[in-house]
Amino acid sequence: MRPPVIDLQPLVTEIVRTVARHNLGEPGRYCRWLWQDKKGKRWVGLDPYGCADALNLLYTINHFPRDSDERAAFVRALREFQCSDTGLWEEGTHHPLHTTAHCIAALELLDARPAHRLRALEPLHKREGLEHFLDTLDWTAQPWSASHQGAGVYAALVLAGEVPPEWEDWYFAWLWEEADPETGYWRRGGQGPEAAPAFHHLAGSFHYLFNHEYARRPLRHPGLVVDSCLLLAHPAPLPGFGRSVGFAEIDWVYCLTRSLQQCGRRWRECRQALLDFAEDYTAYLLGLDFARDEGWNDLHCLFGAACCLAELQRVLPGVLRTDRPLRLVLDRRPFI
Repeated sequence: MRPPVIDLQPLVTEIVRTVARHNLGEPGRYCRWLWQDKKGKRWVGLDPYGCADALNLLYTINHFPRDSDERAAFVRALREFQCSDTGLWEEGTHHPLHTTAHCIAALELLDARPAHRLRALEPLHKREGLEHFLDTLDWTAQPWSASHQGAGVYAALVLAGEVPPEWEDWYFAWLWEEADPETGYWRRGGQGPEAAPAFHHLAGSFHYLFNHEYARRPLRHPGLVVDSCLLLAHPAPLPGFGRSVGFAEIDWVYCLTRSLQQCGRRWRECRQALLDFAEDYTAYLLGLDFARDEGWNDLHCLFGAACCLAELQRVLPGVLRTDRPLRLVLDRRPFI
């Protein structure tokens, strides 16, 4: 029996409206949040994640700006945040490597690159510098947040065009040797007694996985990743999973779909798990109060949810319907 068709066009319409509400009155210039949090610590002005994710969202829902002047305005806005001395982008909610990679990835959608060299990352151009950097990340207690750095450095340097192909070979060779033979995640042996919860290792591995996908590199243990993802499917892999607007959902979906793509393991179980999740998650999203929901009105979190919908639409043909097909930015370039 064919699964029911789910109409996602109401969500696309709301995303268009939400992005428009975050515009600060000039093309290319956006805030991330519309209102303060209870502690009064949010920045509600021009923001690198606001600009980058407005662009990312418009790309995802296939409403990307066509006007050359608007595109140029996005490029100018994103480049404004780059530090000319270090070449990095900095913002208080994320590590600079995450912000840097995220903004460079947004520029790539416009076929643009940073205005300045990534001088702070030049020590990582050498193999010993890169491997030392990867080796000293916290793969055990903080695999999720550490992956923003370990994956971000790849996306930033590769998309900026600052490293040669052999540098990518070093990067992926190190990860190949560090793929865990029990879970398929990175890093080998990282899930001991003192380790973070299993989902944190999945979410961390997601960031390295999309770099592999971008570079068309094979996974060492794709079948184990499929097993690990399905093991987390029931009960929910994380408190609040499927009941939030953010990135956890795309982390699980993408790890499952792209690992499955490389091995075909447990295909029927995977498809059913994805169908069950798609029906439940889209029902949750369609029931939101779009004008007031905290996650929906955070452009960065909204982008994460939109990525999840785009990947689900790709792997479940005919199930999730929109007027224009959704597009996952990760199919063009790495990093979210």
